[in-house]
Amino acid sequence: MEKAVVVFSGGQDSTTCLLWAQKTFDSVEAVTFLYGQRNSSELDSAKKIAKDLGVAHTIMDLSLLNQLTENAMTRSDMEIDETGEVPNTFVEGRNHVFLSFAAIYAKRIGARHIITGVSETDFSGYPDCRNDFIKSLNVTLNLAMDARFEIHTPLMWKTKADTWEMADRMGRLDYIREHTTTCYNGVIGDGCGDCPSCKLRKQGLDAYMEKGYERV
Repeated sequence: MEKAVVVFSGGQDSTTCLLWAQKTFDSVEAVTFLYGQRNSSELDSAKKIAKDLGVAHTIMDLSLLNQLTENAMTRSDMEIDETGEVPNTFVEGRNHVFLSFAAIYAKRIGARHIITGVSETDFSGYPDCRNDFIKSLNVTLNLAMDARFEIHTPLMWKTKADTWEMADRMGRLDYIREHTTTCYNGVIGDGCGDCPSCKLRKQGLDAYMEKGYERV
């Protein structure tokens, strides 16, 4: 039996990956991390979606990240700023830590596959979303734990429009649109409309709809 663990935030990308994983592997579990994120309502979305999809769901507390780094994702009093080379919403080491803990959990339950929704195509310039990082960490985790993990990144080379298409082809576009939390301000569904995450999500949805695909 092929078992998989999905790093799951309750957002558009990770929910799309969770649905993909259910179609790809025999058994799937989801792992969500608490790290003091400002959009804490994503936890509510994660719980609901996991329940709706019948997926075992584990929540891990990694709030230490909030003490180690200052950024707009873990500091609600910090204004979001996209003017730098990397936006101040970047949480140093987040994906590194998440994937490492997911791997430890995966080994305990006998899962070899780990899925994350990172993308190097439509993204905010975060260095830990790059394919080179994922490949490097995959090797490191296997060496560190004497394992044969395979990290899957179904969205790595997809635009946001492609991600919406993927959801649509699985018959879940409306579900993802209504029940996921992508918004940095924690507004479920289409979000606040103003933060960078909401803008990217909407641009992708508009681009997909403009292509004129026949809805599944």
